[in-house]
Amino acid sequence: MPNVFVQVFRTPDLRKKLYFTLGIIVLYRVGAHVPIPGVDYQNVQTCVSAVSKGTGLLGLVNQFSGGALLQITVFALGILPYITASIILQLLTVVIPRLEALKKEGAAGQGKITQYTRYLAVGLALLQSTGLVATARSGALFPNCPTAGNIVPDQSIFTTVVMVLTITSGTACVMWFGELITERGIGNGMSMLIFISIASTFPGALWTVKEEGTIAGGWVNFGLVLLIGFAMVGLVVFVEQAQRRIPVQYAKRMIGRKSYGGTATYIPLKINQAGVVPVIFASSLLYIPALVAQFADSSAGWTTWITRNFTRGDHPFYIAAYFLLIVFFAFFYVAITFNPEEVADNIKKAGGFIPGIRAGRATSEYLGYVLNRLTWPGSLYLGLIALVPTVAFASFGGANQLTGTSVLIIVSVGLETVKQINSQVEQHNYTGFLRK
Repeated sequence: MPNVFVQVFRTPDLRKKLYFTLGIIVLYRVGAHVPIPGVDYQNVQTCVSAVSKGTGLLGLVNQFSGGALLQITVFALGILPYITASIILQLLTVVIPRLEALKKEGAAGQGKITQYTRYLAVGLALLQSTGLVATARSGALFPNCPTAGNIVPDQSIFTTVVMVLTITSGTACVMWFGELITERGIGNGMSMLIFISIASTFPGALWTVKEEGTIAGGWVNFGLVLLIGFAMVGLVVFVEQAQRRIPVQYAKRMIGRKSYGGTATYIPLKINQAGVVPVIFASSLLYIPALVAQFADSSAGWTTWITRNFTRGDHPFYIAAYFLLIVFFAFFYVAITFNPEEVADNIKKAGGFIPGIRAGRATSEYLGYVLNRLTWPGSLYLGLIALVPTVAFASFGGANQLTGTSVLIIVSVGLETVKQINSQVEQHNYTGFLRK
């Protein structure tokens, strides 16, 4: 691994890509600390220091924005609107025939879908920024802070519109940053920005564990959290790299005097075929009841029950609902993103077959059977990664941001980025060999 990074710095074009990526990351982190106009910065800092970061209804969004949400900065929403828009378009591709046709058109159709994703992301950013500004104005963003009502001193319509447009423009700028990294930098830009946002909150969270620890000045708590974190990283790397390879054999074909085909390949099916999407779906869905209860009558019985059972991540009701939703969305997302019938049809058209399995319907049924067997351990793994570390860290205090979801995202993005760097280094070595 060190040799790979040495070769990156020795290669001029890869070195430029790395410096360009680092420059965009610096701009992104600077924008995450620039407050929007109309906000009392001192009151915001007072309220942020008075509450635990990463908790509450907006904890997931705050984590994906690198803590910029609760600071109410220009990049408060981060890249989450684009992620939500991408997931929605991916789901609609299965439902809307026009989008499905665009997906099959190759690069041109994918470019059109990307354009629709941008428009939807801007619309979602406008909606979410309006909700964020309304929550900040009412003081509900920091319910336990006595000065929360003074965060937005000027509550005129003009100031509100400027605040909403500033946050929406910041989201559009973040999307542009991500696309620039993808085109001219290293790795996937959107994934890289998520990686930086989550990783930027880790040092502060670890130090909070040390300060709030009760054993040996907090150093024992600090060490135990690090051990749990390393164990999680090892588990995530092991599962994310694991895959079931289904062999595919292609028959030989004689065209004229030449023979074509006769090759053997495989279909890689990962254990965690759905990635981190089920966790995001489950988290977003669990925020809806608590969000409705926050703006409803607090004296009602159902609002009290929701507030007591669905606002704390370590409550048994919350844990059970979260785990079941993750398992459900894992099967749901795999079912809409991997179509066994389409894969079997493509194999049949190319003259291929799975050894021991008849082409056509039997191949489709076999792929569906294997996929279901893989999805069960994958969904249980996602549920354990998302919940067990959260419950374990809660006993040490102050580790609200050290969730299994964040570790899963960081390790997955890190593995994918390293693979892309390796492929670019190998491509450059082959190119240099051919030139010589």
